[in-house]
Amino acid sequence: MSNISSKCLPIVFLCLSLAGCTSESGLTPFVGEGCSLLPDASLINEQDWCECCVEHNIAYWQGGTEQKRERVDTALMRCVYLKTNNHEFPHALFEGARFGGSPYFHDWYRWGYGWPKERMFQALTDDEKNQAMDLLADYRASKQSVCKTSL
Repeated sequence: MSNISSKCLPIVFLCLSLAGCTSESGLTPFVGEGCSLLPDASLINEQDWCECCVEHNIAYWQGGTEQKRERVDTALMRCVYLKTNNHEFPHALFEGARFGGSPYFHDWYRWGYGWPKERMFQALTDDEKNQAMDLLADYRASKQSVCKTSL
């Protein structure tokens, strides 16, 4: 039994070493998707709130403090209201973002989803803000927007 364990030890060490070599501190590039799990525009008329959602996603991708998240969710609600002049839909988006976008959920649209490690509510350092600005500039320069009109 100890002979098998000693043969497996180098393999276990190699696997642990390789796992430790991945970069888990950097922000992943932003990829726009519009409104997560919801339509980006009205199916009935010309109303389009996609840009509101992309800006919201940019903030969620970066993450930050709990106060910032509250401001960002409120800004989404206001933006969609201005695009639709509808009271109910923007409020439903706000409530959905408050519940579904929690950093405590391990989903791809949670608060701070651009970071490989779970950050919860953590303010970005100046270096992290610069990294986010550079990646966002790359995204905008690539003209990859999913919205009808570019940001």
